[in-house]
Amino acid sequence: MGDVKVGEPGGIPQLLASNTLVLNGALFLGILALHTVLEDSTINNNWISLVLLGMALALLIKSADVFIEGAKGLAYRAGLPEVVIGLTIVSIGTSLPEILVTSTAASDIPNNPEIGDLAIGGIYGSILVQITLILGVVVAFRGVKVRPSWLKRDGFIMFSSIGLMTFFLFTGGSLNRIEGIILMSLYVAYIYWLLSRRDEILQEELSGGEQVERKATRSTTTYGFMVTSGLLLALFAAHHLVNVASDMAYAFNVPHAVIGTTVSGLGTSLPELTIAFLAAKRSQGVAIGTLIGSNITDPLLSIGFAAVVHPLALTDGSFALTAFIIIPATFVGTGVALAMMRSEYEFKRWEGVVLIMVYMVFLAALAAERTGYLALG
Repeated sequence: MGDVKVGEPGGIPQLLASNTLVLNGALFLGILALHTVLEDSTINNNWISLVLLGMALALLIKSADVFIEGAKGLAYRAGLPEVVIGLTIVSIGTSLPEILVTSTAASDIPNNPEIGDLAIGGIYGSILVQITLILGVVVAFRGVKVRPSWLKRDGFIMFSSIGLMTFFLFTGGSLNRIEGIILMSLYVAYIYWLLSRRDEILQEELSGGEQVERKATRSTTTYGFMVTSGLLLALFAAHHLVNVASDMAYAFNVPHAVIGTTVSGLGTSLPELTIAFLAAKRSQGVAIGTLIGSNITDPLLSIGFAAVVHPLALTDGSFALTAFIIIPATFVGTGVALAMMRSEYEFKRWEGVVLIMVYMVFLAALAAERTGYLALG
């Protein structure tokens, strides 16, 4: 790994004039304007809600990008190893949309219990879409090698984390605060364990020929501003995303679990798609590592933090749908992906197509249930 390159520090004025910050500001003002328009009952709210949902998703993703870049810049200036940055900041940063959406939804549960279906569906949906659709797109674009250590370490932990989250959810009728603390503690223990072995992991990466150029071209104050503004805008976007998604679920008579699993789950996974796709273009196996790492963060940290904010439980209206379609599909998709990884420790392009089809079958099952062709319960 090379040394950190520190160029002329870019100040906050230059940052504010950048395309990313201008876009974030425009999205912020646009959301406020559309929210005001929605209060006018004489206007067709459905189309405006769709536009508002898209803008909230866009702001959530772009503000998370600002947060990640700011946090990485601070870490570079502090001299942290690349492996530490990747396993902590980037992992949490790419899962920031899921963390914010689930915790924001959890805080609204006392006023609207069905919001819990959105939070739970969003986590399972994010895991499923990442390990099938997103991974499938990346692999179909370019086959990637798989390190055996991913299966022995992170692959096993990913599957176990999903299993533990599901076990807690179905025991006692809810995911309570104590269980949320346990999940978060396990995530902290996992990160600590990885960091304690950072030298070994770093040597493994370097032996694979992965060289990363480390740049810190802005001042510490600017990076701190990026972290703060990115987080605040992401919180704002997550709040509106949850509210609009909930309102649309009522308007179209669609269960909150379906909205969470599809719209919210896919939308909040776009940062992982971007990072994984760029990694695959460099022919590095980092793509799979990014998705596995995020799928450990979501069932431990994201849902754990949300449960601490407020206990999570499925409503009667979404219980059968979640228990018999969404959760089984998540386990099947994860199991198929892990089995493919173990095959010669390489993902072939046709296997990527199979993963995409698994997600399509899941969507077909949701559609069949909604139209009455598939009876549950």
